[in-house]
Amino acid sequence: MANLQVKNLPEDLNKRLHRFAREQNRTIRDIVLDAVRRELERNAFVERLHQRATTRLRTPAQKMLNAERSDRGMEG
Repeated sequence: MANLQVKNLPEDLNKRLHRFAREQNRTIRDIVLDAVRRELERNAFVERLHQRATTRLRTPAQKMLNAERSDRGMEG
């Protein structure tokens, strides 16, 4: 398994990271791994989204949103 080292981590970020890990009852390793995984998954999702063909709607999206909001009494 590979190692990852972060140098020159700003002190305030280091304190926040330690506090967050403590509050979550988790290790810093687990917090960082989850953050890296989330970022990679988000990036992959954005790439897939950009590869999709543009969807053409018969009704403009804003008009559909306004109609739905009106039906729910959320105008305005």
